[in-house]
Amino acid sequence: MTLPVAVDAMGGDDAPGVVVEGALEAVREGLDVVLVGRRDAIVAAGGESLDIIEASEVIEMSEEPSRAVRTKRDSSISLAVNAVRDGAASAIVSAGNTGAVAAAALLRLRRLPGVARPAIATAFPVPGGRTARVLLDSGAMADCNAQWLHQFARLGSAYSRIRFGVAAPCVGLLSIGEEPEKGNLLVKETHKLLAADDEIDFFGNIEGRDVLDGPVDVVVTDGFTGNVLLKSLEGTASFFVRLILERLSEGGPAGAEALRLLAPLADELSPDNVGGAMLLGVRGVCVIAHGSSSSTAVTNAIRVAHHMVEADLLGELAAVSLPSGDQLSPEPERPAGTTA
Repeated sequence: MTLPVAVDAMGGDDAPGVVVEGALEAVREGLDVVLVGRRDAIVAAGGESLDIIEASEVIEMSEEPSRAVRTKRDSSISLAVNAVRDGAASAIVSAGNTGAVAAAALLRLRRLPGVARPAIATAFPVPGGRTARVLLDSGAMADCNAQWLHQFARLGSAYSRIRFGVAAPCVGLLSIGEEPEKGNLLVKETHKLLAADDEIDFFGNIEGRDVLDGPVDVVVTDGFTGNVLLKSLEGTASFFVRLILERLSEGGPAGAEALRLLAPLADELSPDNVGGAMLLGVRGVCVIAHGSSSSTAVTNAIRVAHHMVEADLLGELAAVSLPSGDQLSPEPERPAGTTA
């Protein structure tokens, strides 16, 4: 019997309402869920029929992640992670403070054997029935070295195979030019490592314009650059969608018809349908949803968590042969604490 997914009921801009709504839909589909948070707030939002792990504290979006995780031991994020650690849940879903989720998972679940640093893998929806593209790191580790990025390429390739069924994922390294000599010192050193790795399909450097419509399945970069890229894409997409809607709404019947035709594309590109980002490299399935997640996004995140448990994501990642020299670091288990 599959253990339930522990869902942080207090995480997100519209929690606990949309979280409860999304969890209820998941339960109606036959998925096992346990909500973690303040019982009175969950019940008030309509979640009285759901299993609840009561938490008295909430880590706010504005709090410093590592400090909050260590001081708020009874927070919904901490107790959701503890549920997985203690064998009471199979996975974690949270739309709360990204850095706090990563810090709690790293502190309490620890890393998979051989993993130097975890990474957040974000999937981009791609129109036309094409396989979603994976970007990592998108916010877990702001400062990286070439060996960590090399591991990210291995982990991202495995994740693309397991989640999206890509037989031989093509990996691109984000840079300021396609030529191997382009980029900063980190990119140049990483390029050498990836080019010499026969176990991944390395395309080479790609530029920012290639992320959404380029030839690769997996995009590798450090957490600072990845997070800036991710939010830039989100902001650009939001701006142009709003602009198009405004113009078409002024176009009378022709505009209304155009809106009708564009509606399926908008649904196809909606990040709500992706199901959240995945924290790769820790000893637990951990899905990090966007802070502005809708109930649909929460339901999809729970679906993804169940799917990854059933597909034995952790077992598959643990079986990935990591590059030589990328051993566990003696440094403290401390994520960068950036937010996505």
